[in-house]
Amino acid sequence: MSKQPDEVFQNKSTIPPNPNSVLEKVFKLSERGTNVKTELIAGLTSFLAMSYIIIVNPMILADAGIPHEAAFAATIYASVFCTLLFALWVNYPVAIAPGMGLNAFFTYTVVIGEGLTWQTALGAVFISGLVFFILTVTGVRRKIVEGVPTPLKSAIGVGIGLFIAFIGFQNAGLIVSNESTVVGLGDITKAGPMIAVIGIIIAGFFMAKQIKGGLLITIAITTIIAMIAGVASVPGGVNDIISFNLPSISATFLQMDLMGAIGYGVIAVIFSFTIVELFDNLATLIGLTKKAGLTDKDGNIQDLDKALQADSAGTMASAALGSTALNAYVENATGISEGGRTGLTALTVGILFLFSLLFAPLVGFIPSVATAPILVIVGALMLTEIANIKFDDYTNVIPVFLTIVMMPLTYSIATGLAFGFISYTALKMMTGRFKEIHWIVYFISVAFIIHFLTGGH
Repeated sequence: MSKQPDEVFQNKSTIPPNPNSVLEKVFKLSERGTNVKTELIAGLTSFLAMSYIIIVNPMILADAGIPHEAAFAATIYASVFCTLLFALWVNYPVAIAPGMGLNAFFTYTVVIGEGLTWQTALGAVFISGLVFFILTVTGVRRKIVEGVPTPLKSAIGVGIGLFIAFIGFQNAGLIVSNESTVVGLGDITKAGPMIAVIGIIIAGFFMAKQIKGGLLITIAITTIIAMIAGVASVPGGVNDIISFNLPSISATFLQMDLMGAIGYGVIAVIFSFTIVELFDNLATLIGLTKKAGLTDKDGNIQDLDKALQADSAGTMASAALGSTALNAYVENATGISEGGRTGLTALTVGILFLFSLLFAPLVGFIPSVATAPILVIVGALMLTEIANIKFDDYTNVIPVFLTIVMMPLTYSIATGLAFGFISYTALKMMTGRFKEIHWIVYFISVAFIIHFLTGGH
């Protein structure tokens, strides 16, 4: 019989636990077969794997009109707050940060697409966090996820991946508008697009070789190349690299417009935030906790409800600070693979996030051609969900296809969701397969139809 992950790491733990130590009492290190050194290394590994969000998220939020300095600070403070909740309250080796896909939805669908102000959009994020919390404590959150068909769950991740990659190609100048064909290939002989292509290849190499912090290293290398090529500015001194004057969030703190969000009638927007967050975050948490061996013999996950509540509270705090909905990052798997089994891993990540505030000046010198490759690679990684889709049933294939393709083509995650749910419901009904339609799917489909009929897009 094969050993469970926690049993394996019990055998690897060579340092005898001190039952009186604070870390032992708080994180139950020996109970989970780990030690302080292992947890610290795991935390550093997870941080290196997901630290690109510190650079990428503020750039995406800046496209929505949020001041870059405030977006940078809000990203870190929100990540630290929720990661500490996971570390000290839930005791998971999982770090939390603004979700890729959720930030794209915020900027490119809600603000740019719907025409809302970023303050109103933050109000929608806060309300969605409140909705998450209510759904979690009442147990409805799990029922919703269980009610949505598996093909659509997989399609959501794939569609968001394509959308993120499409944005990356645009930021790189590789995809540009074209009067004849709507979109076309940019001038790849120019320095910017060429540097982005080099960055994609470098990032792909690092991922293939499983090099820790490969995406962060890619950003550094492409930024240096961009500086040499004259595409990016060069720091003038130490003060342009590190500063002990911490960046301010005064421009975004408590700037969310709750009444504006409610008055605008953004039920469909809040609904879409909820749907994307539900599937993405819960699926990731389940996968990570299983990898960490935090399940009992019946397969039940320890303290999952506490984790979901912490995530909900983190999303509300993130909106109040000036950032988007939070997510458990799949990159945490790198730290778990290094032996991370407790909240001490997450605590390490949180401290490193906080320390990165000192490098706020340097972030301003990183050009979009250096972060664009990361968006492309992250999008590519999200395509793995397509392996879970069966293509032998057209009542599933067509809704899956519409979900995936309509997200990038309409520049809207919500629209992709709408086409997927509505077509799934219609095709199942037309073929008489009513038993395959959960009542949740009916509800979601009707909500999207009402959204379209009332002028939504």
